[in-house]
Amino acid sequence: MKTLVWFRGKDLRLRDHAPLRDALEKGEVVPLFVLDPYFFDPVRARELPNRMQYLLDALHELEDRLIVVKGKSVEVVPKLAREWKVDRVVAHRWVEPFGRERDRQVAEALHVPFELFEGETLLPPGTLRNGSGEPYSIYTPFSRSWHLAEHIGAALPAARLPPQKNGTKVPTLEDLGLTRNPQLIQGGEKAAQARLAAFVKGPGKRYAELRNRLDLAETSRLSADLKFGTLSARQVWNETEGFDTFRNELVWREYAHSTLWDHPEALKTPLREAWRNFPFRDDRAGWTAWSTGTTGYPVVDAAQRQLLGEGFIHNRARMITASFLTRDLMIDFRKGEAWFMKWLVDGDWANNDAGWQWSFGCGLDAQPYFRVFAPVPQGEKFDPTGEYVRRWVPELARVPQRWLHSPWLAPPLELMAAGVKLGSSYPHPIVDHADARQRFLSTIKRHLG
Repeated sequence: MKTLVWFRGKDLRLRDHAPLRDALEKGEVVPLFVLDPYFFDPVRARELPNRMQYLLDALHELEDRLIVVKGKSVEVVPKLAREWKVDRVVAHRWVEPFGRERDRQVAEALHVPFELFEGETLLPPGTLRNGSGEPYSIYTPFSRSWHLAEHIGAALPAARLPPQKNGTKVPTLEDLGLTRNPQLIQGGEKAAQARLAAFVKGPGKRYAELRNRLDLAETSRLSADLKFGTLSARQVWNETEGFDTFRNELVWREYAHSTLWDHPEALKTPLREAWRNFPFRDDRAGWTAWSTGTTGYPVVDAAQRQLLGEGFIHNRARMITASFLTRDLMIDFRKGEAWFMKWLVDGDWANNDAGWQWSFGCGLDAQPYFRVFAPVPQGEKFDPTGEYVRRWVPELARVPQRWLHSPWLAPPLELMAAGVKLGSSYPHPIVDHADARQRFLSTIKRHLG
């Protein structure tokens, strides 16, 4: 049997690649990657520069093992399947609605079977259902139903692919009009495997206690590897046995993907109907300050500058800065969601949307409307040494720790000694948090009736 194995950006690995292993066991393999203009058109690529850098790193690592072609996937795959006289086409399933529509079109155009394998998540989306057979709307009962770990199985060994002849080369960043950002993590399966091994040996053992610390490197940094499939979720699950708190994060990822599978409209609208048509503010000055890291709240600004600097934000900082945008400033969460997708290396549609809907309060499972993150206490609690703010907001580096997260309260002489002039070298807060919190609470109470 001759099988076309369609690699497509979320499975850029040779280890634990179920479609590839199945094809190898059944006969001849034709490994394909399509440079679809949906992502690889230079104009489009410049709208997701950090993800594109990781993607290209991963593709260059696999380049001599794949047949690379240009064109629209919905046209190229059926055309090549006919030309190469394959007996079937296989690939990993995608959760996103546009990916599902793409697969529907490809299946309709193919003259041979199109088989989709699971692998983006630990369990096929839609597997877990409540007692009525309906999707879970709350994470906690979803997580309590997580008794299927024994069915996840072991990761498949790495497959071997012979070198392929390529007429088309994987483009470079320069080909797409992009410049390499040396602060981004290295993409590709080799680097991903090294990150997983390092996490298991070190931070994984301390994850439960230190995962929220902004000033320490105690998280896994595996989110981009899971997003691009340079690591399989199954391998990560199996190799983090005993790290229950970390595994809970993998279950949350399952919940986010399962929710998007059942509610594809989530990418466009709040999932809680009562939160739709919320009167967001058109605060252009606030948006500019938030998106450039100049709100006057150091921990919020540090988060945004980390995003712009290394295409990543610590999860605790994501919650803080998302709460500030949607609740303190009352700016549409979808603007923040799109901004994160533009700059995050690990920008994943399901995870990102679930995070933003949770932060604003409009998701199926979301933080209560009355819980508004206070940036100063959050900074003091989770950046107790100040290293996070000092790294990303260097103009405050000499401010004493006592005033670091609220420099506007510092005595003028101490600010002067630290080289800080509020309103000049660092901005005054653009809103008073207490007043902004009350404004949001009054607005949401009126909106919800």
